[in-house]
Amino acid sequence: MAVNTSPEAPLPVGEISRLIGSWIDRLGAVWVEGQITQLSRRPGAGVVFLTLRDPSYDISVSVTCYRQVFDAVADVVGEGARVVVLAKPEWYAPRGQLSLRAAEIRPVGVGELLARLEQLKKTLTAEGLFAPERKKPLPFLPQLIGLVCGRASAAERDVLENARHRWPAVRFEVRNVAVQGVHAVPQVVQAVKELDGMEDVDVIIVARGGGSVEDLLPFSDEQLVRAVAGCRTPVVSAIGHEPDNPLLDHVADLRASTPTDAAKKVVPDVGEEMERVRMLRDRARRCAEVFVEREERGLAHALARPSIEDPHRMIDERADHVAALLDRGRRTLGHLLDRADSELTHTHARVVALSPAATLRRGYAVLQRADGHVVRDPEEVAQGEALRARVAGGEFTVRVDV
Repeated sequence: MAVNTSPEAPLPVGEISRLIGSWIDRLGAVWVEGQITQLSRRPGAGVVFLTLRDPSYDISVSVTCYRQVFDAVADVVGEGARVVVLAKPEWYAPRGQLSLRAAEIRPVGVGELLARLEQLKKTLTAEGLFAPERKKPLPFLPQLIGLVCGRASAAERDVLENARHRWPAVRFEVRNVAVQGVHAVPQVVQAVKELDGMEDVDVIIVARGGGSVEDLLPFSDEQLVRAVAGCRTPVVSAIGHEPDNPLLDHVADLRASTPTDAAKKVVPDVGEEMERVRMLRDRARRCAEVFVEREERGLAHALARPSIEDPHRMIDERADHVAALLDRGRRTLGHLLDRADSELTHTHARVVALSPAATLRRGYAVLQRADGHVVRDPEEVAQGEALRARVAGGEFTVRVDV
């Protein structure tokens, strides 16, 4: 229930602590999962003190238990171990401190951890975080590489040495973090986000050497997976050895089997690239030479053709034929003209011979009445009628006298 207080009627610290303790006492026992970060077993003491931390968040809680409770799992549980604790919340009034009183401690087995990871993998897959279309391509030659790894670790040495051996001019922005334990997840997430925020970082490598399933658990943490999924910069996962397969491998844009493999996949080998350039240059030269040779052969073949070798030969051959055709045409046209002239002359002679003028020249005359009608019968004219007589030399008037 809420407590009524005011500036005039405040509650003393002891009362507030007592009320908090009473509220917490009403809570029952709960099962809590976390990772042991601090463990204190004083010789002869009947109580064991430890700190239980959430590996995904920066949250810890103190836990106490009787020695016999911890001794039951002392052989398999130590600092860094993940455990499930049955505990009841307790309030220590003198210091105002909340803690858990453990009644039972159970180590989280590898099988159970793998089952949880498999379930998380299915959930993230359903959300599309592992979809191939989300993968971003790596740059051919990164100018600045972000590297997240353990301090002075073999993974850092392998990546740096192999990358600089392949391409001496490559530059690195290194972030040393905890790669196992309770601080690994927040430090790795912070390093990845920091490198992703740098404009000149072209690719990020998250590298760690081999280890047990428990050692590699931070790289299957949901918080880290989602942080990598939200990066704009391509991320390369180089965790453990070939058989190791944390969830980071699935969300990363490229998976490398080892840190050395990551250096080989991210940084091109200058010697190999120079050899590739030489091979491409030689191939281009050969292609150019083959093309020129082929065109030269084609040109030589074209020049060897009669029409190209002696271009006037065809014209000369056709000139005689054209001259013969021209002469034949002229002769044919002459014959036609001569024949037409002969026919015209013959026709003209016939026309002249049959014309009325020729008859008149032979002494005949044509009589016409005044209306122009030709007189063909004496009965057509009357006594004293004037007629016009037409002869070869002209015409004159005559009068009928019967």
